[in-house]
Amino acid sequence: MLPGVPQPELTAKARLGLTLIAGGAVANIYYNQPLLGLLVAEFGPRAALWVPTASLVGYALGVVGLVPLGDALPRRRLILGQLLGLGLVLVAAALSPNLPALALASLLIGVLASAAQQAVPFAAELAPDATRGRIVGQVMTGLLSGILLARTASGFVGAHLGWRAVFLAAAGVSLGMVAVAAATLPRTARTGRLRYRALMLSILHLARTQPVLRDASLSQALLFAAFNAFWATLALLVEAEPFGLSAAGAGLFGVIGVCGALVAPASGRFTDTRGARPVVVGGSLLVVAAFVVLWAGGTWSLVAVGLGVLLIDIGINGALIANQTRAYALVPGARGRINTVLFTVMFVFGALGAYAGSQAFLIAGWSGVCAVGIALAGLAVLAAVLERPAAAT
Repeated sequence: MLPGVPQPELTAKARLGLTLIAGGAVANIYYNQPLLGLLVAEFGPRAALWVPTASLVGYALGVVGLVPLGDALPRRRLILGQLLGLGLVLVAAALSPNLPALALASLLIGVLASAAQQAVPFAAELAPDATRGRIVGQVMTGLLSGILLARTASGFVGAHLGWRAVFLAAAGVSLGMVAVAAATLPRTARTGRLRYRALMLSILHLARTQPVLRDASLSQALLFAAFNAFWATLALLVEAEPFGLSAAGAGLFGVIGVCGALVAPASGRFTDTRGARPVVVGGSLLVVAAFVVLWAGGTWSLVAVGLGVLLIDIGINGALIANQTRAYALVPGARGRINTVLFTVMFVFGALGAYAGSQAFLIAGWSGVCAVGIALAGLAVLAAVLERPAAAT
């Protein structure tokens, strides 16, 4: 925010709007995953690789290339533009005549769905210092719920109406969110005067000069790697004997994760009053405990698997809110770029974690996956405990 420009208040209406936008936007990069069987049947086996990969790559490009613009341009305008473009690209995806067209549309869907990552720093920007953690937690509840419920909703609609209906419905939701954004989000002035090249170069400067940001990114990235090691191999576990679940049944475990998303506001409140490090350490220990439970009972008990899912989601989501809150407090005018650093590091580690989990499953089975998860979450505990005192916010 430029000097002398009054800061608009974060009203209850704006909080609700940002929460809905965060969840509704991010869901678009996960809608395709339950539809892969339908897409393969129509476009061939390459669809299973091209479509989900394109959407995730696009989202990463949006986080790097678009989210920092919120530090220079009014975020309300950026969110409106991205949501409008998202609705149009979703219609194009629904009308795709061939796989290259759908893959291109999926890439653009991912880029524009990064509006979800505009909503979170917008909430942090408008929130009072004393309640920033709680507010970030509320908006992140929407984002995390969107991730977890997208697969379930897409699978249901796709099974009954086909994959094109999913994208058309998503387009309607996106255009509806344009109306929500216009009605609920406050107008803000231009927040900075950096040109785009300087804006992008300043991301590297922030990563180099802000140790708290590096600490938050490292601990959360290690947890995200453990998270992806688990989810990349869960279907392989529960679809095999003795469980024999279908792919749809495996996807329902994501619903359990919504309970984990609901702890986000409580984590934010605790961070506001006690600081971030206890929350990060506690969340990391919960992830360690989750993999211990999964190692002990995951191969014979669905209850153990469900408990592991719940503990992983509570732990990683609680730590994420704490790490975001302390990172956003560092440089008030750079929250979009801070978000870019945090989530770029997370995505890189997440991809490595998914690879490590898959390789461990092939080599050592489920016990190998759990060993990888315990090692990664244990390193997150160690990283948080050994942080420099100045970083223990």
